[in-house]
Amino acid sequence: MNVMTRAESSVASDVVKISARDVQVHYGTTQAIKDVDVDILDKTVTAFIGPSGCGKSTFLRCLNRMNDTIDICRVSGRIMLDGEDIYDRRIDPVQLRARVGMVFQKPNPFPKSIFDNVAYGPRIHGMTQSRAELDEVVESSLRRAALWDEVKDRLASPGTGLSGGQQQRLCIARAVATGPEVLLMDEPCSALDPIATAQVEELIDELRTNFSVVIVTHSMQQAARVSQRTAFFHLGELVEYGETGTIFTKPRDPRTESYITGRIG
Repeated sequence: MNVMTRAESSVASDVVKISARDVQVHYGTTQAIKDVDVDILDKTVTAFIGPSGCGKSTFLRCLNRMNDTIDICRVSGRIMLDGEDIYDRRIDPVQLRARVGMVFQKPNPFPKSIFDNVAYGPRIHGMTQSRAELDEVVESSLRRAALWDEVKDRLASPGTGLSGGQQQRLCIARAVATGPEVLLMDEPCSALDPIATAQVEELIDELRTNFSVVIVTHSMQQAARVSQRTAFFHLGELVEYGETGTIFTKPRDPRTESYITGRIG
């Protein structure tokens, strides 16, 4: 596998954006995540890889408290965003999710116009004072998602009328419109064709100049292409975490090597 990619052509940040310690997740009596410790760096793409059901998406959802929406889910341990415990009772999860945006596996534009999809977050958070300001946020968000030139003449058209790849980039524009510091992506390319996947991967590489990006992917090739850091999960444990090139070429743990070479998975 070729791991010398554009992702490694520039040095990742060494500033810790999110710090997780002793994180455990239970669904009822079933433990899904066991004692995860990890530091996620700012202005860096971090990939979570591992077999299906290994806990990578569950842990991703801990980072913006999406698991709060599941009644039987219990999260323990500490997750700090810029040194602040995101599970502190004084933290408003809605405000947290403005800072830690999320893009899901299947494109899920709202049944609204392209403009209203992107404007939704800034409106509910009261981020703009005038229509002109809102127009500016919508345009800049669509530009960041590399979608503006394709949709600028049909902003009033339904977002659901776009192609799959365009819909996913619209969801990325919607996520960045609230000015987040972290962008979580849960297998954002799994429903896309190869051309749309390449466009989103290119976009992820550009987004890291402004955001800390965390991506869950089932594709090791994708992790190698887009990330600077990789975390390998197996059976609810974080087995190994480090620079992407090292994880793929000189893993320390035999379980990581077995997964990368296809012996487990």
